[in-house]
Amino acid sequence: MSSSSQASQRINALLDENSFVEIGALVTARNTDFNLKQEETPSDGVVTGYGVIDGNLVYVYSQDSSVLGGSVGEMHARKIVRLYDLAIKTGSPVIGLIDSAGMRLQEGCDALNAFGEIYLKQVEASGVVPQITAVFGSCGGGLALIPSITDFTFMESSKGRLFVNSPNVLEGNYKEKLDTSCAKWQSSEVGTVDVVADEDTIYTQIRELVSMLPSNNEDTDSYAECTDDLNRLCENLDGAAGDPAVIAGQISDNGIFFETKRNYAKEMVTGFIKLNGATVGIVGNRTVIFDENGKESEKFEDRLTAHALDKAAEFINFCDAFDLPVLTLTNASGFGSSKCDERHVSKAAGRLVYALANATVPKVNLITEKAFGSAYVVMNSKAIGADVTISWPDAQIGTMNADIAAKILCDGKDAETVSKTAAEYAKLQNNVKSAAARGYVDEIVEPADTRKYVVGAFEMLFTKRDERPAKKHGTV
Repeated sequence: MSSSSQASQRINALLDENSFVEIGALVTARNTDFNLKQEETPSDGVVTGYGVIDGNLVYVYSQDSSVLGGSVGEMHARKIVRLYDLAIKTGSPVIGLIDSAGMRLQEGCDALNAFGEIYLKQVEASGVVPQITAVFGSCGGGLALIPSITDFTFMESSKGRLFVNSPNVLEGNYKEKLDTSCAKWQSSEVGTVDVVADEDTIYTQIRELVSMLPSNNEDTDSYAECTDDLNRLCENLDGAAGDPAVIAGQISDNGIFFETKRNYAKEMVTGFIKLNGATVGIVGNRTVIFDENGKESEKFEDRLTAHALDKAAEFINFCDAFDLPVLTLTNASGFGSSKCDERHVSKAAGRLVYALANATVPKVNLITEKAFGSAYVVMNSKAIGADVTISWPDAQIGTMNADIAAKILCDGKDAETVSKTAAEYAKLQNNVKSAAARGYVDEIVEPADTRKYVVGAFEMLFTKRDERPAKKHGTV
């Protein structure tokens, strides 16, 4: 394999300088059907090996589209499977750089079996080592399952193509009408893609993500020294209550925040921050997005949609598998009420309840604005297992908005009575102090003090042990 090949260049651009060691460089295709023996297949279309990112061992495979289109055949897959075996044994992440025409048709059933062997290894590695995929070229058909099984997916903004079915074979569609394989559609509508960017930015972003993640599910050394003041005040934090991404950046050590699934279900924010040098997963309800000038660029209802719930549940499952604590920022007054939501929201809410209740990692809930009804219960309430619940002073916690409650309680009565009842209901039922009096809220803190109290809560929970009834696995 020529060191100048694009596949090798991509690996070298990703890893620390001169750290890559290639494995299986002399492997070539074995199949001779359809004149395949007449073609050179150096490295069988995939460069595999290991190297380091900021000193951390990682395994990388990079498909070479100049060799039979980077198609997956028997030996191509065997090299990837071998890489996974080493990663599982040594407890190190696997990064796949995808640029492939898909299954190698000349190898027939051997190629089909090859796909299955990759899937099997991915499943074995799931929850053991982090798996990251970057789509630089085509990733279609059965190959599209690879990013869906991995933990995080990056996609090149202009040349990346991710699809099970080509846009042109979808009934009533064609590529010019709606390119369902493009990065924009895949990241905003499907929810498989975490980051869309140009190639160089993707390398930087993968390196940033790897530096925040543990190497494996038993890694207890993935802590960085904290150079930020643990008691640092976060002034005007309540002004950003609608956007957890802003809060995340404010309370995290040195402003570090890596957001996942950035373009999908934007009404729910998921990502990683650092608190006292430790990585913490953050999940929050979003009602507004602020642009770089601090102006509102997008607004959302304070509702839990089906897509948002699924996004949060999947993220929490990852955090629990890799022993990463979870911080939730709650600001929700109900569930999404679209036709699509009604079709999926109850099941999705059940998945989030299951993910949170099943997670044994430290769990802290911060209530920023509204926490009403079942949406409040679902968003990491004490009832389903939150270890510590913190609230800002002006937050509202209760069964529903006071005005709506008053209309129900005073059905048929005059407007003055309704108004009076609403004020009384808000004071008695929705006041955060009434929730604290019942033990549902542990601490009421000023927004500016949020970082100090959240860091303290996780420090206290550092040695948490939480056993679950013995079982094979749940079924939700």
